[in-house]
Amino acid sequence: MKQNIQKRLAAQILKCSTKRVKLDKERLEDIKKAITKANVKSLIKEKAIKRKPVKGISKSRVRKNKAQKRKGRQRGYGSRKGTKNIRLGKKRRWVNLVRAQRKLLKDIKERGLISKQSYRGLYLRVNSGFFRNRRHIKLYIGEQNLLEKKK
Repeated sequence: MKQNIQKRLAAQILKCSTKRVKLDKERLEDIKKAITKANVKSLIKEKAIKRKPVKGISKSRVRKNKAQKRKGRQRGYGSRKGTKNIRLGKKRRWVNLVRAQRKLLKDIKERGLISKQSYRGLYLRVNSGFFRNRRHIKLYIGEQNLLEKKK
C-alpha cells in the first residue's frame, strides 16, 4: 500500500522532494499509522524514514575528454563549431604568416643570396602583405633575378 501522505509530510520536514524520501520496509506498519507531522518526525528520529543522498554528476568523462584534447585529439570537423577565423583569429594568422616570411628573408640574407637593398625591398613588401606565403617569396625572387651570384 502507498504511503503518499507520510512521504509528503516527511519531505516537508526533511526539506527535499518526495522522490528522495526512503521508507524502511520493516517498519511500514508504524509508518502507515503516522498521520501527523509529529508522528513522522519521531519516525525520522528512529531512522524508519530517511532522506536519500543527492545524486551528483560524475566529472570523470569530462576529465578524460580534456586529457585527450590536450594531446590534440577530438579536433576534427565534427567537433568544430566556430569558423576558421574564430578558432584562430585573423590577427594571429597574420602574425604567424609575417613571422614565417621574415624568418625566410633573414635566412636568405644571412646566406648571402640577396643584397641588403633587395632584402629591404622584400621586407617592406612582406610588411604590406604583398606575398601570400613563403613559396610566393621564392618565386618572386626567381622572377625578378634578385639572387646574387656567389663569388
